[in-house]
Amino acid sequence: MKYISTRGNAPTLSFEEAMLTGLARDGGLYLPESIPEMSPADIRALEGQSYEEVAFRVMRPFLGDAFTDAEFRGIISRAYAGFGHAARAPLKQLDSGHFLLELFHGPTLAFKDFAMQLIGQLFEFSLKRSGKRVCIVGATSGDTGSAAIEAFRGLDAVDVFVLYPHGRVSEVQRRQMTTPSEGNVHALAIDGHFDDAQARVKDMFNDFEFRDAVGLAGVNSINWARVLAQVVYYFTAAVSLGAPDRKVSFTVPTGNFGDVFAGFIARRMGLPIDRLVVATNQNDILHRCLSTSEYKPDGVIPSISPSMDIQVSSNFERALYYAYGEDGGAVAQLMDELKAGGFSVSQGALQALRETFDSGRCDENETRATISRTWAGTGELLCPHSAVGVHVAETMRQTGVPMITLATAHPAKFPDAVQEASGQHAPLPERMADLYDRPERLTRVANDLSAIETLIKERIAH
Repeated sequence: MKYISTRGNAPTLSFEEAMLTGLARDGGLYLPESIPEMSPADIRALEGQSYEEVAFRVMRPFLGDAFTDAEFRGIISRAYAGFGHAARAPLKQLDSGHFLLELFHGPTLAFKDFAMQLIGQLFEFSLKRSGKRVCIVGATSGDTGSAAIEAFRGLDAVDVFVLYPHGRVSEVQRRQMTTPSEGNVHALAIDGHFDDAQARVKDMFNDFEFRDAVGLAGVNSINWARVLAQVVYYFTAAVSLGAPDRKVSFTVPTGNFGDVFAGFIARRMGLPIDRLVVATNQNDILHRCLSTSEYKPDGVIPSISPSMDIQVSSNFERALYYAYGEDGGAVAQLMDELKAGGFSVSQGALQALRETFDSGRCDENETRATISRTWAGTGELLCPHSAVGVHVAETMRQTGVPMITLATAHPAKFPDAVQEASGQHAPLPERMADLYDRPERLTRVANDLSAIETLIKERIAH
């Protein structure tokens, strides 16, 4: 199994090389040369299997000879051992034909744990075997950073630096990044918003001298292994509702497009997904693009669902690659136009996107109303991001096709917004009850590439 760049001008890599590299040297994102398919019989055979077994069967064809079967099974087992629910990703019924996929039972109470816990184990195994050391740098709108720090804290061969927008994440999200005491993890509060943090990370990857000097690796959703890990729960959810003999649809609250793109991969693998619905908050660039063909960032507006306050959705590049017939040159041209202010998706590519994706928007008042209404009607307390998904799903549901909405974070990660909307206090799980009492450790940094690179070099040297 070989991996190629969406922009068509970078070395072809193995799974392990692509995982440790993150961003391709031409600025593109890695994808498999071909997507393995599962037959209806293969999918049917997943019924009743543990989450870990489904993960093994779904991901194994993408790995090539990077790990033996026994090694990979051990990696999966360690990755999900710390989850707080035996099913790992349980389904809850909200209404007739509408289900909630709870993805917040991991160590940091967000869906990012499914990928990050796995990638932490993959990195540790690979680096121990090679004797190499890497420096992981990532940007976060809230959940990726805490999941990365939790997954890599205390590991010998890894230094982790997470950039998050100062003052634009919830207190729980911030404390999950700033309270770990291990010396190899560093929370950097950047002056700016998430798109600034993400841009500086991409700049570091494109600064080859710095990249090679520190052994730069990325675990943002630009990393293919992250996307691959998220494909698994599409299979577990769909099979539990009757796949492959019954179609299902998914609604995904998303800002960076990685989680919903994992659903696209599941569909290409043979899972009978009818529609993938992109749910956006008031920062609705993805909905605008899928509606009008225009992808033009127009500034981030802070919201009560901050993990979706994004205008440059990195993983949308992967969807564009397939929509443009796997033409790396066309994708590179679009990304150049984006740097100049934005681009228009061609009519043929837009039609290809619309064959799989629908989209919807949920504003702040609708988000609050959905939290309140869902609590009153079902006793299920939603975080604001999950509420965005539920609202959009309710407008998109079709009779006869079950709709599964992804619940991406625990309501306790956003206690103020949840309490204001529902009147309910969402307590942290017992294992995190002292989070507000732990000392914090963070560094404020300017939105300046040179200053950030200098800081990282100094920290690694010590």
